[in-house]
Amino acid sequence: MADDAVPASGTVHWVGAGLSTGSGLAKLCDTAARVRLWHRTEERAEGALAALGLTGRAEPRAYTPAALAAELAPGDVVVSMLPAPEHAPLLGACIAARAHFACSSYVSDAVRDLAPAAGAAGVTVLTEAGLDPGIDHLFAHGLIARATAAIGPDTAASYTLTSYCGGVPAVPNDFRYRFSWAPAGVLNALRAPARYIEDGTETTAERPWRATRPHVVDGETFEAYPNRDSVPFVAQYGLPPAWEPRTFVRGTLRLAGWLAAWAPVFAELERDDDRRIAELARELAARHPMAEADRDRVVLAVTLDVDAASGDRWSGRCLLDLTGTAEESAMARCVSRPLALGVTHILDGSLPPGLLRAAETAERSGRWLTELERDGVEFTVRVRN
Repeated sequence: MADDAVPASGTVHWVGAGLSTGSGLAKLCDTAARVRLWHRTEERAEGALAALGLTGRAEPRAYTPAALAAELAPGDVVVSMLPAPEHAPLLGACIAARAHFACSSYVSDAVRDLAPAAGAAGVTVLTEAGLDPGIDHLFAHGLIARATAAIGPDTAASYTLTSYCGGVPAVPNDFRYRFSWAPAGVLNALRAPARYIEDGTETTAERPWRATRPHVVDGETFEAYPNRDSVPFVAQYGLPPAWEPRTFVRGTLRLAGWLAAWAPVFAELERDDDRRIAELARELAARHPMAEADRDRVVLAVTLDVDAASGDRWSGRCLLDLTGTAEESAMARCVSRPLALGVTHILDGSLPPGLLRAAETAERSGRWLTELERDGVEFTVRVRN
């Protein structure tokens, strides 16, 4: 543990119990000294604990920012399952109380702005520790480390790295999708431009679905499109400067036929009418919900191909393909398990203060993947020299 880190108290506050809260919470009930589940009301928190088989193993609480702040003590760990815009205020409360913070979301500008104060207070801020972002980072760091060892960091080379993730119905429906998270979030993500590298050139898709391409994963054809801004991850992943990217894209997987099935949705998105899109989100949620009998499927495929100027070639593939069960959705497992793993490392003092992402080194990635596999998050790695 870093000398200036606030020692963990052993108490974990899990804030929010939505669709991504799963067996990771149960793991923390086994490892933390005390767990509190904060939800909209105490009754809803009790119901969520009962549904997860955790009645009596965690304390239900009615969440308000003031109520949580009143119970925070130095060294506590706050796990935010709230929408991303609510992370920064929650982190502010953690800094004031000298409590640690963890979430599965991308680092927002507001969270990044608070990071120096968190580090100065001895507070660990763990982010991007879910599925995507999260396990995708672990896969990428692991592949890059193997490729670097094989090719050499100073060898001139070009590479293609693709990282695609999708939550899809285990049994395809006509819509080729069921909503396992907030429909408004799904629609608004499609409205955000996507920047990536293709044929060695930075490219922007103003409407990401227009860049949809077939993508074969383990013999199965999906449809894939870029999302967000992939370009900063070239630096975040620490790819050797001597290697030039041919293609570098992080994006979303959908079932084959998704582009055609969603054509009416895209027509609505093209209009950029916020009120209509909010209305559409409610309509789609009612038409295509993830019902209790439905099973979801999570597919995460990360590939790296490196061609050295010397003629040497290296290829690696990481694939996670999980189907949900009656006890737990695949999405809940894949988001909550790595998040809980990160929290256990805050509890054991192995993560330093300041801003961290799920994996920032090959060594940590390898260790976390081993631990996740032991915890039941199965995946395959294939390497070809």
